[in-house]
Amino acid sequence: MKRLLIVILLIAGLWSGYWAWGAQALKSDISAWFDARRADGWVADYTDLTVAGFPNRLDSTLAAPRLADPETGWAWQAPFFQILRLRYDADHLIVVWPDRQMLSTPRAKYGLTSADMRASIVTTGTDAAIDRASLIADTVLVTPHGAGEGTSMTRLNVAIRAKPDSQATYRISITADDLAPPARTRRRIAPQDVLPQRFDALSADLTVTLTRPLNRRTLEQDRPQPTRIDIANARAQWGDMVLEAAGTLSIDDLGRADGRVTLRARNWRDILRASARAGAMPDAITDQIENALERLTSLAGNPRMLDIPLEFKGGRVYFGPLPVGTAPLFRLP
Repeated sequence: MKRLLIVILLIAGLWSGYWAWGAQALKSDISAWFDARRADGWVADYTDLTVAGFPNRLDSTLAAPRLADPETGWAWQAPFFQILRLRYDADHLIVVWPDRQMLSTPRAKYGLTSADMRASIVTTGTDAAIDRASLIADTVLVTPHGAGEGTSMTRLNVAIRAKPDSQATYRISITADDLAPPARTRRRIAPQDVLPQRFDALSADLTVTLTRPLNRRTLEQDRPQPTRIDIANARAQWGDMVLEAAGTLSIDDLGRADGRVTLRARNWRDILRASARAGAMPDAITDQIENALERLTSLAGNPRMLDIPLEFKGGRVYFGPLPVGTAPLFRLP
């Protein structure tokens, strides 16, 4: 019995030392990462760093972290940030955000609050390339800095999975439950206030090919950029208006898209007029497009449902020979 006790104590001592070494190594790695960002010209700091979870976990908590990349104009800060993992499974991380954060973009600042926001990330290889990841956020509110009204949703789900036998292709699914735009947005799109407060459905299922894999260096270097986007299905339902999209786009080095996306619209007249009021479509050609669509639906036999093939070419979007607007640039900041 005495020998067994000695063996148990010896193993416990060795494991304690192993855990302490791992905790110190983790703190050193995080500190070195922040030092490297500052050397690159970033604002990168925190007030405290702790590692807990003995005996089987290595849970790191950063107090008051701040990150700002002057080259892109993006910045983020929060009261704390946590990275949780098992001591013996370094490839699986749980990331936890606080209930309030501040995000700055080149155009505006936003406050972000949530009841619970966390992600599960599984990586592979020495560069910690993402194999799969999922993010869940409950009771989300995004508010522009200095504005009283924001965009809310009851739940946000984002899932990413690397495709097998591919260098940098990912299946991405996004679902936003009960998304509610600001009231001023609803009034601009529908001045009569006939739209419900929340979207009935908002989701997307797509496959994206990037210039290089998503890994631990993604935040440190220039972001990988999309080269191809395959939209299996994207769907938005807002009251009686339903819009679905599917298609394939090839993206050039400048972020310009070439390809075709087919839109299926129910109650398409309302969607067309809402797009014009929102400024997404020039007023000068709205009537031309509506007249053309009227003729198409009369031939198809269903005046409420319409399939619209949109061509993306040279930075523009076309419906047949008619240009309907400037295409968005598909670039990660």
